[in-house]
Amino acid sequence: MAKALLLENIHPFAAQSLRDHGFEVETMQGALGEDELIRALDGVDLLGVRSKTSVTAAVIDACPWLTAVGCFCIGTNQVDLNYAGKKGIAVFNAPYSNTRSVVELVICDIICLMRRIPAHTHHMRHGLWDKSASGSHEVRGKTLGIIGYGNIGSQLSVLAEALGMRVVFYDIEEKLAMGNAHRCETLNELLEQSDAVTLHVDGRKSNTGFFGEDQFEHMKQNAIFINLSRGFVADLDALKRHLDSGHLSGAAVDVFPVEPKKVGDPFHTELANEDNMILTPHIGGSTLEAQESIGHFVSQRLEDYWSKGSTMLSVNMPQLTLGPCKGAARIAHLHANLPGVLARVNHVLGERNINIAAQSLGTEGELGYVVTDVSQKPDQETLDALSHIEGTIRMRVIS
Repeated sequence: MAKALLLENIHPFAAQSLRDHGFEVETMQGALGEDELIRALDGVDLLGVRSKTSVTAAVIDACPWLTAVGCFCIGTNQVDLNYAGKKGIAVFNAPYSNTRSVVELVICDIICLMRRIPAHTHHMRHGLWDKSASGSHEVRGKTLGIIGYGNIGSQLSVLAEALGMRVVFYDIEEKLAMGNAHRCETLNELLEQSDAVTLHVDGRKSNTGFFGEDQFEHMKQNAIFINLSRGFVADLDALKRHLDSGHLSGAAVDVFPVEPKKVGDPFHTELANEDNMILTPHIGGSTLEAQESIGHFVSQRLEDYWSKGSTMLSVNMPQLTLGPCKGAARIAHLHANLPGVLARVNHVLGERNINIAAQSLGTEGELGYVVTDVSQKPDQETLDALSHIEGTIRMRVIS
């Protein structure tokens, strides 16, 4: 029986779905370090993680039997994608499933900060009645600056406009503006006019320290800052300085440079004593609706890859969308993207009078992936010949 290991409190739907498809499933609540993960992966075919467990090259080398990794979240920077691909391990994620949840939390943060709810709550908890309207504003008519106009940024744009906000955005790629949103040509153009600035950039290494002292310096007086993207993109020390100086009127931070591995672990940040501050423990996508959707989406991708060889929406493999096998067996052959591999695969089959019922080929960068439905189950000698074709990375038979 094939085995799956699901870490970091992945929604129970995923485990049940995999069990329904014949997998033996083990679940764990927390993340694992490298050595712990290697031990836990003994005999495991499919691995499910969220954002805290790192699937490094060392893990991949130690577990050559691992077939696929499901990232039950948006990001995939916790996995060495390039190395996983070179070793024939497909990686899947859920790029859209928690978009709405993140957007709703950003809207919540904007309204709460504009109305100074964190500060008022703090005062009330300490016995201070302050009914003053000083520093409190409606969001209607204010300018929201969105940095990163992808799936989350663009949906946020729509909801913010529905609240009466003016929306500007900045992205390093050309993006179609939603509604009446205006694209800024430079980041500073956005910063200098926005009453609220929110980050929605991806996890690429070049974004490390992207938003620092210079960017905070260009923000409007009394603007608010929000980061629900990645913990390493914003300089929190610089943010604290601009809050303490009174330059910024508030901030909301959901992601941090270093985060605890498990629920209940201690956490400390210098931002904890700021007056108009919202601190949340990386819960942007943590709603029951989003986690169930992610559990469904990623487990389906893993099941399709295991049972059909389908790489649809994989982040590191050539894309093939495959239906049920049209022959007696299906041979999935991942190889280096070299000339002549497909011809050699077909030559091996033809020499043995094995008819091809259907065949699909996809290439992406350094990888090629050919999936062949054959009229009879290949014997071991045929499989050995296929696996010895130059450039072969991984081959498996799907009945």
